Amino acid sequence: MPTTNSAATVQAAPLNTAADQAQGPRGRYVSAYTDLARQVRDSGLLKRRYGYYWSMIITGIAAFAGIWVAFAFVGDSWYQLFLAAGLAVVLAQFGYLGHDSAHRQIFASNRWNEWAARVFSGLFTGLSYGWWQSKHNRHHGNPNKEGADPDIASGALAFTPAIAQERRGLSARLVRKQGYYFFPLLFLEGLSLHAASIQTIMSRKPLKHRACEAAFVLTRLGGYVAVLFIFLPPGKAAAFLGVQMALFGLLLGASFAPNHIGMPIVPSNAKVDFLRRQVLMSRNIRGGWAVDVAMGGLNHQIEHHLFPNMPRPNLRRTKPIVREYCNRHGIAYAETGMFEAFGLVVRYLNRVGLAGKDTFRCPLTLQYRA
Repeated sequence: MPTTNSAATVQAAPLNTAADQAQGPRGRYVSAYTDLARQVRDSGLLKRRYGYYWSMIITGIAAFAGIWVAFAFVGDSWYQLFLAAGLAVVLAQFGYLGHDSAHRQIFASNRWNEWAARVFSGLFTGLSYGWWQSKHNRHHGNPNKEGADPDIASGALAFTPAIAQERRGLSARLVRKQGYYFFPLLFLEGLSLHAASIQTIMSRKPLKHRACEAAFVLTRLGGYVAVLFIFLPPGKAAAFLGVQMALFGLLLGASFAPNHIGMPIVPSNAKVDFLRRQVLMSRNIRGGWAVDVAMGGLNHQIEHHLFPNMPRPNLRRTKPIVREYCNRHGIAYAETGMFEAFGLVVRYLNRVGLAGKDTFRCPLTLQYRA
C-alpha cells in the first residue's frame, strides 16, 4: 500500500475510469469521497457508541474525584507530585472528551454535544470551548493550508519556510534549530492553551455563552490554584502546579503535533478536493489500545479528518476500509510509528528553519491552483 513520511514525496495517481476522467481532476475525487463515505456509512461505523462514552465519562469523573480525595489524605507531602501527574493524565482525557463532543461524536443532539464539550473543556480542563471550536474548525476545513489553517500560523515555531524567512535577529537564529526545542515547548503548551482561552473570554470577539464560559474557566482555574496554595506550602503548591501543567501540555501537544507537521504545506492559492485535502495532509500513528488512549484516538488522524463526527472507538475499525480505498485509487496513505513520527517532526522543523522558498512545495497542488 502507498505510504509516505515526507512532504516532498506525496503524490497521487489519477483514477482511471472514463467517467472519472470526464469529471476532471477535482470532480473525480469528489465522487471518490462520496463512494467511500457511502461504504463507511453502510458498515454502520458512524453509529453512536453511547456505552463507550458513558463509561469514559463516569470513569473520568471518578478518577478526578479520587485524585482530590487522595490529595486531602496525603496532605503536606512531596508525594503530592504523583497526584499532580495523575491529575494531568485525567485532565488530558477530559480534553479528548471535549474534542469528541465538539465534533458531535458522543450524542445525537447537537445541543447535548455542545454543552458536554463546554463542561468538559471549561469545568474540567479550564479551556474555552468557543475559542477552541473556532480554531479547530478552521484547521479541519483547510489542514496545512497557508493563510487558512491556524495550526501552522506564525508563533513560537515556524511551520513553513515563508514564516521562517520573515524572522529577524535572535528569532531568525533560533528558528534554524527549532526542532530541538520543540519538545521543551510542549511542556508550556498547557499554559498557552489556558492563556489563549482567557484572552478570548476577556476580549470583545464574538463568543457564544461568554458569561457561562467565563464562569466555568475562571472558577476552574482560580479555584484550583486557591486549593493548592491554601492546603499546601507555597513550594509544594508551585511544584504541584508545575508538574501538572507541564505533563498536561506534553500529553495534549504530543497527541496533535505528529499528525500534520511534516506533511505537505498547501499554498494559499491552491484548491484541493476534500478527499485528498484530508488524507494527504494527515499522518496516522501506529500502535495498539495504549496509543489510542494516550492520544485520544487522534492517532487515527486520517480517518478522523475524513469523518470528524465518527465515534472515537470506530476509527480503528474504519482504518482498513480507508487504507484499502486509498490504495485502490493511488492516494498516498501516511502511517508511521510514534518515535519515527516525532523524528520526522524534529527534522522537518529544522529544515524549515534553514529552508529556501521552494522547500516542501507539494506537487499535487500544482494542478489545483486557482
